[in-house]
Amino acid sequence: MASPTSWSEENFSCPICLDIFSSPVFTPCGHNFCRACITKFWDEQAQCKCPVCNELFHARPDLRANILVSEMAAQFKTSVRVKEQPCVESGEVPCDVCTGTQLTAVKSCLVCLISYCQTHLEPHQRVAGLKKHQLVEPLDHLEERMCKKHDRLLELFCRAEQVCVCLLCTVTDHKSHPVVPLKEDYEVKMAGLGNIESEVPQMIQERKQKIKEIKDTVKLSKKNADTEIADGLQALTALMRCIEKWQEDFNQTVEEKLKSTEKQAEDLIKELEQEIEDLTNRSSEVKQLSHTEDHIHFLQAFRSLKDPPPTRDWTTVEVRPPSYVGTWRRSLDQLEETLNMEMKKLHGAELKRVQRYEVDVTLDPDTAASRLILSEDRKQVHYGGSGNKLPDNLKRFTCFSCVLSSQSFSSGRFYFEVQVKDKSVQCLGVARESIDRKANIALTPKNGCWRISFNKDVFVFHDDPVVRVPLRAALQKVGVFVDYDEGLLSFYDVEARVNIYSATGCTFSEPLYPILYPLDFDSRKSSLLIISPVKQTD
Repeated sequence: MASPTSWSEENFSCPICLDIFSSPVFTPCGHNFCRACITKFWDEQAQCKCPVCNELFHARPDLRANILVSEMAAQFKTSVRVKEQPCVESGEVPCDVCTGTQLTAVKSCLVCLISYCQTHLEPHQRVAGLKKHQLVEPLDHLEERMCKKHDRLLELFCRAEQVCVCLLCTVTDHKSHPVVPLKEDYEVKMAGLGNIESEVPQMIQERKQKIKEIKDTVKLSKKNADTEIADGLQALTALMRCIEKWQEDFNQTVEEKLKSTEKQAEDLIKELEQEIEDLTNRSSEVKQLSHTEDHIHFLQAFRSLKDPPPTRDWTTVEVRPPSYVGTWRRSLDQLEETLNMEMKKLHGAELKRVQRYEVDVTLDPDTAASRLILSEDRKQVHYGGSGNKLPDNLKRFTCFSCVLSSQSFSSGRFYFEVQVKDKSVQCLGVARESIDRKANIALTPKNGCWRISFNKDVFVFHDDPVVRVPLRAALQKVGVFVDYDEGLLSFYDVEARVNIYSATGCTFSEPLYPILYPLDFDSRKSSLLIISPVKQTD
């Protein structure tokens, strides 16, 4: 006889619950059932009959335990309970009834809140009461489909709060809310899902493109950073060489003066030592002669003592310490000249970099004050004196003789150049879009205008307080560079290729427009301002 472990689960399954026997009993017709299953089955029937062969019993049979089947079922449970593992693959829903080999569920019951494999689903397909239960495709975590407050199935959708609710919720917390069956809102949202599904790939592509742009920007930034570091190191090395050369030349000048003084002192000391030696010898001769008593020898020797050895009058002789007055200044002047040449090279390189951000700027006649005259190509402006009859509008300046460009800039970097025919200009720079064009206000950063004025001697940046920078030569062409995101505004003398002044920490929060004001307040003299094309410097 085969052992229980070699049989299948069907050999020990109750025909009613389809699970392994629990306290098995047998009927007079010879069929085995779980005691609880057959008792419950007969309790629900008008007549007692066998669920398997339908044999009718006129009286409820006296059920007796089937000891052999009970022991064999117990052995079978023990042998397979621990050893066998679920055969449900990832992503599939397991049967909640299987106790041995856990099979994949084929249906889930929304009434029982249990998922069934094909075998354990059989009662729902056979028993009349179970046939009324709602079966759906296998679902995991069925307990989440129950209302936690009323323990009822979530079968409705509240559109007001966008949550699933049960029937009791519609008469309590969601009484006044619009509620529809889950299927209805499902179909509405499923229809809209198609649009989302088609939009998502495009959104993904846009974000991938943005990632590429960001990476390219970082790559370019790193390249620019490496170039800046290399250029900075080269410039610093050149400046250090200049300073080292200046230090060597200065030290050499001082050392040469010191050596000259030391040589003079050394020669005088030698001369003095020689005279001391001669005088010492004369003193010895005199002393020796003073002790002789030989008259003839004395008189003969005395003749050589009459003429003393030649000596200098040392009372006026002195060694003066070398004078270094003016040495330091002259050396610094030379260093300054050399550094200025190097700085000019650096400024030229800087100007060349910012000129790459050239933008095409034309003047907007709708913003020009009535006394201004614009050229036909809208690249030139000068003060005409008498007012033109122009239609007034919100964009036009009425208090100041200013004009804005047609172009505005809200991010990034831009650069333009303005040629100055006369040697004095009242206003040149940028202004924000919301600048008051009708009131007599100070044209300063506080009021939305970043401007300069200058004459042949002084450059002025109008801030609070104003910044004055002396000019070595009259400006003929001014370059204006703006880094919107960094809040940087720089002005350049294009002809001299130097940076005149840079304003940092500027707050740019609106579109910026280049602004020109060709009239000098003090002399009422008009300047011709020309927006000129950029010529790259060498």
